[in-house]
Amino acid sequence: MSTDARVMDVEISEDRHSEAMMINMGPQHPSTHGVLRLVLELDGEEVVRAQPVIGYLHRGKEKIGETLSWHQFIPYTDRLDYLAPLANNVAYAVAVEKLMGIDAPPRAQAIRVICAELARISAHLLGLGAYAMDLGAMTVFLWTFREREAIYTLVERICGARFTTSYTRIGGVERDLPDDFFTKCAQFVKEFPGRVDEYEGLLTTNKIWIERTQDIGIITKEQALQFALTGPNLRGSGIDYDCRKAHPYIGYEQYDFDVPVGSVGDCFDRYLVRVAEMRESARILEQVLDTIPDGPYLNRDGDEELKSVLPDKTKVLTNMESLIHQFMVATESINAPTGEVYFGAENPKGELGFFLRSKGELHADRLRIRAPSFCALQVIEEVLPGHLIADVMAILGSIDFVMGECDR
Repeated sequence: MSTDARVMDVEISEDRHSEAMMINMGPQHPSTHGVLRLVLELDGEEVVRAQPVIGYLHRGKEKIGETLSWHQFIPYTDRLDYLAPLANNVAYAVAVEKLMGIDAPPRAQAIRVICAELARISAHLLGLGAYAMDLGAMTVFLWTFREREAIYTLVERICGARFTTSYTRIGGVERDLPDDFFTKCAQFVKEFPGRVDEYEGLLTTNKIWIERTQDIGIITKEQALQFALTGPNLRGSGIDYDCRKAHPYIGYEQYDFDVPVGSVGDCFDRYLVRVAEMRESARILEQVLDTIPDGPYLNRDGDEELKSVLPDKTKVLTNMESLIHQFMVATESINAPTGEVYFGAENPKGELGFFLRSKGELHADRLRIRAPSFCALQVIEEVLPGHLIADVMAILGSIDFVMGECDR
């Protein structure tokens, strides 16, 4: 056993007289929510040690981003947290705009807020449904996917795609929202709080759910800060930090919403925070739909003078200069100013950050991604020991990670 552990580069007890047993959970286990491998050392039913092993899904996105142009990397952001591709698109676009000194028009900012909050609800719905199913509550999974299907229909109206969206553009968004979108989205927002009530009716006061999640997998405030947790995992431990409030972007300062915060830091608190966040996202969406301004959806600085932004499609089809302009932006991009920037957005899993360094070339000299799921997985090694093996599924589900951005 110890020889195999050295081969796999996993540290395991060398005590030959110990009755501890090593097992592999994953990387093909449904409760690991992707290709995560957990090496667990057990003493009976109790977890003595736990070590997450990642890298089974590595695709080298950061290095790819250093070879592609600023625009060409947008589709790759879809595949980070693939449960919230619209939010990934927004975060990357804002980072590039910060580097280039470009401001998206007010209407584009409002559309981005709609995209980000729909993505947040969608990601939390899947996280909640899968979490409940891991603990035996199959009905919740089916009900949350009912609402996710409605969101996918809205996303399809936004950009024509349901899963890999690639919707944002540097300086705005790809296209304006269709007229019927507002009515359909308003109807969804009106009905959604009642749907959340149904989820809570199944879980929040359910005796089995409470016993499986309360006082299980406690992450203290100190641990949350030590392991750089963000998002619901940080707020579940009682720390009131949300990028949308602390460092407002894309107009979040205009909207009234609360930041749900837990008190104990256990699995139950993280569940309650995500449920409350879905309600707050619906509040934000309602406000955006009521106040969205008119105007352009892409910053072209008047009449195509801003050469880092794609020209209007109608002009591309009727004007040679616009056609050349589009060809240059899409294939060669533009030279960004020399400098370094970091931008962090409040994604469903936590703070998704992009560090960009430019030497004035057609692509990033350095591109680094701060993936919230990567940070969240680090705490597993400290939280799992002392729990029963049945609690492992509850703890993993409450952390709600996605391997697409962890193995980036």
